[in-house]
Amino acid sequence: MSRIGVFVCHCGENIGATVDCAAVAKSCGDLPGVVVSTDYKYMCSDPGQNMIKEAIRDQKLTGVVVAACSPRMHEPTFRRACAEAGLNPFLCEMANLREHCSWVHERTPETTDKAIDLVRVMAEKVRRNRPLYPIKVPVTKTALVLGGGIAGIQAALDIANAGHKVVMVEREPSIGGHMAQLSETFPTLDCSQCILTPRMVEAARHPNITLYTYSELESVEGFIGNFKVRIRKKARSVDEKLCTGCGLCTQKCPNKRIPCEFNAQLGLRSAIYVPFPQAVPNKPVIDRERCTFFLKGKCKVCEKVCPTKAIRYDQQDEIVEHDIGAIVAATGYEVKGTDFFPEYGYGKYKDVITGLQFERLASASGPTQGVMKRPSDGKTPETVVFIACAGSRDPAKGIDYCSKICCMYTAKHAMLYKHKVHSGKAYVFYMDIRAGGKMYEEFVRRAIEEDGVKYVRGRVARIYEEDGQLIVKGADTLLGGEPLEIKADMVVLASAMVASPGAEQLAQTLKVSYDPYYFLSEAHPKLKPVETNTAGIMVAGACQAPKDIPESVAQASAAAAKVAGLFSQSELSREPIIAVVNRSAPPLFSTCVGCFLCESACPYKAIEREEIRGRDGQLIKTVAKINAGVCQGCGTCVALCRSKSIDLQGYTNDQVFAEVMAL
Repeated sequence: MSRIGVFVCHCGENIGATVDCAAVAKSCGDLPGVVVSTDYKYMCSDPGQNMIKEAIRDQKLTGVVVAACSPRMHEPTFRRACAEAGLNPFLCEMANLREHCSWVHERTPETTDKAIDLVRVMAEKVRRNRPLYPIKVPVTKTALVLGGGIAGIQAALDIANAGHKVVMVEREPSIGGHMAQLSETFPTLDCSQCILTPRMVEAARHPNITLYTYSELESVEGFIGNFKVRIRKKARSVDEKLCTGCGLCTQKCPNKRIPCEFNAQLGLRSAIYVPFPQAVPNKPVIDRERCTFFLKGKCKVCEKVCPTKAIRYDQQDEIVEHDIGAIVAATGYEVKGTDFFPEYGYGKYKDVITGLQFERLASASGPTQGVMKRPSDGKTPETVVFIACAGSRDPAKGIDYCSKICCMYTAKHAMLYKHKVHSGKAYVFYMDIRAGGKMYEEFVRRAIEEDGVKYVRGRVARIYEEDGQLIVKGADTLLGGEPLEIKADMVVLASAMVASPGAEQLAQTLKVSYDPYYFLSEAHPKLKPVETNTAGIMVAGACQAPKDIPESVAQASAAAAKVAGLFSQSELSREPIIAVVNRSAPPLFSTCVGCFLCESACPYKAIEREEIRGRDGQLIKTVAKINAGVCQGCGTCVALCRSKSIDLQGYTNDQVFAEVMAL
């Protein structure tokens, strides 16, 4: 016999302004099985929750329907109140009167009628609810951090300092990421390496962190608390245990004409190289695609000069496996190159460079040791044009979003340029300025007021070369669209921040969602900003969206806090809203026919195969089985099951049909 309580919330005026809540409560009191129905201004408040608890005890309720706001926000609150009163929390359901009714309708009798219908639907469902119990999952207290930029380093250190083991994977030969390439950082203009290098060293030396550089994630299996990962350690062709990092091999290597990735292709490096002076680990790697020995079978100079005999030409990639409890993806970003902009010369002009290349020109460890020289001929650029929003906020180029950091680093670049070339002139073309951060507006104002820096509101239409100079043609929209033509020695593009190469493949390996631009998607933009739709996998930094350094660090610490919270218990308790295969009868009589269409369709690989054998051990049939730890309750298998042998706990066919029939 069902004894249901209905509790209608006014939510101040959010619901009460358009819905007659008292009328809803009165009408719902006549629904089958409802023994108490009342309304209250704020049901989520302490008095409102106490009202629910008292009704459960006094009326011996077997089910509760709360008609209020989004269950996304408040369902845990009301289920907790029910549990405290002795009622199984999964016998509590919410009717969303705010988003589904009051916010989308005017105050009319029909609005109240719809609210009554929404409550009736949930009352019919809760009559068929059955007690459910949280699933207990063991937790492996080791975290995997993917990416060795500032976000990955921060996340790894926070988790390690909480007393947990961390496996850190970076695909480049050194950790540091793009922050290591910067000269100075806004808004304080402090040296990037000065604040980053100590963190890099700390991460490499931390006893709780196992660091794999020049490595990539190969595969991920399992579920939250119990992932099994395979990592490919690419062959460095150098024995890291024997190498002392003396640098003799890099000095003597005869092949020194290779564009340097760390210097954004502006400088040159040798075939055996250390990415940058402060690299961690400071051990070289051989570029097999360009090494003379690997191309022609000759040379071996590095092997001859190595004092510790650490060169290993026959070294092979190595696969290492780890049991992991949680994963933090912090794989960073990339910037669009100049060849993305046909209107600016298809990348054929050497003196049209990206903001990241400008950083390397300004850096003391860059190709010009910090002396401002233009790439084409090494001369000092007396006039530099900075173009903001190069590619960003440009639907024509397929990049609708704002890259967030461009206004700030363009202002920084203008100041850096003036600090190095006092007599120079800097022009900044911008659409509008977005400086949302502590001290950011003041920083941009400093750049605008800098002597020799002129901000021009407008777009650049074309760049071409004439007599050794770049002709920049644009318009000043603040002067009514007056055309401008500037003869520049160098042009710097604040090109769009985009997802790192391989982001789509990584997302598919991790089984997490990604947006149209291949940035990894969070589970909820407000309530779960660092979690993904796959339990146990977090995101941090610019792999989720364009971010500056402070925001990346903050999000990395937030992701680390989520991991530490997960690791704070030996067992994980999770909601039992998962798929189940019909097992009400002995396994032999399971209605599953073993077609395994569900297995091929499951996005989380939660379907396993179970062999049913007779007493003599002979195989009778193979049926589907749901791994409760992996299943996320998406319902895909339920929809595809040909024999209707799979149901979703909490949303069974019986319950859904009852909701439909109630209308």
